[in-house]
Amino acid sequence: MGLAVRTVEVAEESGYSVQQVRDLERLGVIPPAVRQDNGYRVYTATHVHALRAYRGLAGAVGPVEARRLLAGLWTATISEAAAAVDEVHVRLAREREEALRAQRALQGIRAEETGRDDDSMTITQLAEALGVRSSTLRFWEEEGLVRPERVTTLRARRYGLPAIRAARVVAALRAGGYGIPAVREIMGSLDDAEGLEDARRILRVRLDRIAARSVELLRAGADLAAVIATRRTPPPPG
Repeated sequence: MGLAVRTVEVAEESGYSVQQVRDLERLGVIPPAVRQDNGYRVYTATHVHALRAYRGLAGAVGPVEARRLLAGLWTATISEAAAAVDEVHVRLAREREEALRAQRALQGIRAEETGRDDDSMTITQLAEALGVRSSTLRFWEEEGLVRPERVTTLRARRYGLPAIRAARVVAALRAGGYGIPAVREIMGSLDDAEGLEDARRILRVRLDRIAARSVELLRAGADLAAVIATRRTPPPPG
């Protein structure tokens, strides 16, 4: 499309209402429209691409994060803009891998073995592996969700294989939106066949949701590329 002189045309092309187009312009999701002498806004194809990209991003990472990302693209270089979008792909891939690890952990969480010494982790190592803070692991311990071993004279926390498995499942459940009471109930029922199946179902649902978000991100791909292509390229050094 060429220039869209009226807001209604941009709305029709992007699938948003006229008011939503104005609101998203005010929030910085799309750049300010040029005003003609008669006061009418003048939009371009870039505005439509940005609005469509926002729709896909909102489905992938939520509207708040999508607004932040799109607003940041307008002042970024092409390299910075591409890196910001790449990070969304990385984040989704990381969430998917953690959910898959939790699935694998669930298969062995009822196992009897405690693991060898080299199967254990410190609280810092486990926090880094899960992408959470050490304070989060301490909180989960207080809530009875994950039980570390204390093996040093300073009673420093150390997590054996069963605790690592439990922590992976807890992390996936929490990331899936489950509150502490619900997680505690699920973790406490894993010795029961019904409880184990509930946890498996929750993880399957989480993986399905991540897949749906990935599809939304892919759907936004062409429009994001069109937006990024408008960004400035820094001059070569020297």
